[in-house]
Amino acid sequence: MKKLYISCPVAWAPGLSSSDDWQEWKEGKKEILKSSEAPSISFTPPLFRRRLSQLCKMVIQAVHDIIEQTSCGDIKQTFVSTYGDIKRQLDVTRQTLVDKEILPASFSYSVFNAPIALASIACKLKSGYSVIFPAENMFKDAFITAAAPLLCGDEKSQIFVFGNELIPEEYEGVYQTQAPDGSDLNEPFVFAMVISGEKSQGCSREIDLENCDFSSPQAFLKEIL
Repeated sequence: MKKLYISCPVAWAPGLSSSDDWQEWKEGKKEILKSSEAPSISFTPPLFRRRLSQLCKMVIQAVHDIIEQTSCGDIKQTFVSTYGDIKRQLDVTRQTLVDKEILPASFSYSVFNAPIALASIACKLKSGYSVIFPAENMFKDAFITAAAPLLCGDEKSQIFVFGNELIPEEYEGVYQTQAPDGSDLNEPFVFAMVISGEKSQGCSREIDLENCDFSSPQAFLKEIL
């Protein structure tokens, strides 16, 4: 299998914003808060960010930060999420059941690609994106699917983004809440990194796809931090 290289990741979650915070999280000294808190994304216009969900804001922040950190420029992105914008989906369901109609604005923001599409707009990216839903929380399959164009040489590099927002209380007992490794799947967090098929200054760390811990997004993040 062709080698794959990654940049240093960036991450954001309620209660964790700095690199020191994330290192303490990795060491088990800090936890991700079960909160709907979201980054301010103050680099976007107020009207643009006014109606955005927690997930959209976290993804926009992560994409912005990884571009700033790596100077990767306008490259393709792949977005992976276990649930997508689930609170917005709940709002659409309520409208369907109570109002018997769906407002166009609510529906357009609820689609699975909304977070990465909005990040592309906010960061002025035009190279396109893909979205992947990891069935049955199979994060490894999602990551390898994202990396496939790099491994076969069709692409040089891309931005990889994983994100989940806080699951609404209404869905308690409906969704699986624990990954096989014990990680809490209801933790709201996002991380992003550049992945590349070629070693470079920005992507200098080789990743072992056979032995890397893909048991959960959290386990993978801890390994690459």
